[in-house]
Amino acid sequence: MTNAALRKKKPVVALMGEFSAGKSTLANMLIGQGKSPVKVTATQLPPVWFSYGADAAYTVDLAGKKAPLDLADLETVQVSDTAYVKIFMQADILEMMDLIDLPGNSDPNMSPEVWQRAIHHADTVIWCSHATQAWRQTEAAAWAELPRHLYPVSILLLTRFDKLLNDHDRGRVLARVRAETRGQFRDVFPVSLIQAVEAGDDHDAWLASGAAEFVQCLLDTVIELDALPNNRSNVLPLRQTTEPVSPLRATPTPRPTASEQPEATSGAIAPKRVERPAGEARERPPAKDGGLRRPVA
Repeated sequence: MTNAALRKKKPVVALMGEFSAGKSTLANMLIGQGKSPVKVTATQLPPVWFSYGADAAYTVDLAGKKAPLDLADLETVQVSDTAYVKIFMQADILEMMDLIDLPGNSDPNMSPEVWQRAIHHADTVIWCSHATQAWRQTEAAAWAELPRHLYPVSILLLTRFDKLLNDHDRGRVLARVRAETRGQFRDVFPVSLIQAVEAGDDHDAWLASGAAEFVQCLLDTVIELDALPNNRSNVLPLRQTTEPVSPLRATPTPRPTASEQPEATSGAIAPKRVERPAGEARERPPAKDGGLRRPVA
């Protein structure tokens, strides 16, 4: 296979973390609020693989056999004999990358084999860790099982960062996690996913959520991976920072204390981050120019 043919495969981004760490909320934020058929409250699902397009959804069993799937029956798919569910959507973010929402690795009702057998598809990982109990020993142990080539190109998200109510706690948690994970991630970002979704077109609120820098890093990583012959690398530089968390990320805007349930909101990430001239056909952006509007600091 030629390098040109290999490059046609989009980078695959795996969303990982422990049970209820915000993976499905993240998927809904990236794809666009209200577009994903996967509910944030869904827990007993096999890996869900999102790709760009209008094709019908299907399941892939452990033997690699495909079977058509009505999305109305998504939550009836059996985890024990399904490798993953493939869902096609016309979301802007999926023109650049595929996303795989993997089950929580700490779910006592789910065998670790469910996510272990899907991780080999991933070119990079976004690991979600709840900020109030960030980077537990169980998370570190699970991360240690992953292929080392993923480390330099993966991102650690400290979700629900707004639950830490003062600057001292936010700075302490961020410093500890960065120290404990040094060399294991490209970077670490504190973020409130629900604030990011609720921000809509409010640029200041988007910055305050902490999502802007994370999304920038994700896009940079995907563009770099897309330029490689096989989307995999163990030579991309680590760009983990040691600077204190910026005020925009360290002091989120006040909001009601409620569980992260994006279904109650209507914001979307894709229109804010991806621009396309009027009349231009949809096509995959070239490796060096994703057609992206960079967030303005």
